[in-house]
Amino acid sequence: MNYTYIIIAITVIISIVAFNDRNTYNKLILYPYAMNTPSEYYRLLSSGFIHADWGHLIFNMVTFYSFGSNMELICKELRFGYMFVILYLSGIVVASLPAFFKHRNQSYYLSLGASGGVSAVLFATIYFFPWAEIGLFIIPKGIPGILYGVLFLAFSAYMSRKGGDNIAHDAHFWGSVYGFVFAFVLDLNSPYTHGYRFINEIMHPTF
Repeated sequence: MNYTYIIIAITVIISIVAFNDRNTYNKLILYPYAMNTPSEYYRLLSSGFIHADWGHLIFNMVTFYSFGSNMELICKELRFGYMFVILYLSGIVVASLPAFFKHRNQSYYLSLGASGGVSAVLFATIYFFPWAEIGLFIIPKGIPGILYGVLFLAFSAYMSRKGGDNIAHDAHFWGSVYGFVFAFVLDLNSPYTHGYRFINEIMHPTF
């Protein structure tokens, strides 16, 4: 069973339904102001299955496919294939929590998209392959994952403070941190302790 394909299929279907049905869109979106009871907390997860438009959906799913396939194989090699699904879904929830607490009194704030889960998968992959190249649209040649990770976190933190662009940079930042920590905990097969594999990879760079 390929969890990556299943998650992409479900996300695409739900997003398309939400594109064409405003009622579904309103029920699934993250809206902290309306989340006053536990019965509304499902939005922390459901908001990760809808997107603003086709460009938003395609970008997230292509990124998820690019790194999800490798991360799913890693989980299966560690004999915890189902943990890939837990990583992705919990990444969406964890990445949504800062916005939930930060914007509870702001009736205008809405958030949606799979970025938190995608960031979690991306940074979990960086944990296992820190020197693997990650390509960027503006750079012809890829850069090492560990460098990309540092730059991405710094950029997300800066833009979160700056604000004003309607992008959930908090979700990117905390989803990424969560994904890295998740991989650290998941890495049970290191010969000595958690983190050994990452440190060993860092000490032996490959380009």
